Amino acid sequence: MNENQRVQQVLSGNTSAFAYFVETYQDMAITIAHRICGNMQDAEDVVQESYVKAYRNLHAFRSESKFSTWLYRIVYNTAVTHSRTRIWTGNREIEIEQASNLADSAPDLALSERERKEVVADILERIPRGDALLLTLYYMEDHPVKEIAQITGLNEPNVKVKLFRARKMFKELLTTCYSMEDAGYG
Repeated sequence: MNENQRVQQVLSGNTSAFAYFVETYQDMAITIAHRICGNMQDAEDVVQESYVKAYRNLHAFRSESKFSTWLYRIVYNTAVTHSRTRIWTGNREIEIEQASNLADSAPDLALSERERKEVVADILERIPRGDALLLTLYYMEDHPVKEIAQITGLNEPNVKVKLFRARKMFKELLTTCYSMEDAGYG
């Protein structure tokens, strides 16, 4: 059964069919909300509110895009509204020049896969929330630029530019805070 059929089931009164969407997309919804809100409790609240909005507005879903794109757009907008923050700049932004001070605290160890994920998570926490979200959507969730543009409301060229800059910032922080070889990327 495809997602459009599941949507029709819910609209026809089978409310339990909506559980499929909750189970299928909750992990990424939490990730998006957490990247924007900055803490798990707010992210969980945002996701719950987003699912309620999606359920109530399911009749407005047009099959022009994937259901996930439509839902993630709701999560994104709800999280931005909830956090009342500009996600493309903010207090989490670290100047690259300042990052060298952090290098002294970085361990010089060959990293396991788990430690590599921790390094990635650490760097994503250091860059602006919007940039971390773009990198997560593109690299960790394999969303194409077109879908990311639909989710974030940015145009495609802007997504590409922001992804380029976010990759550059990520790499600079990675090489400054951790040696590339130690981080398992050398």
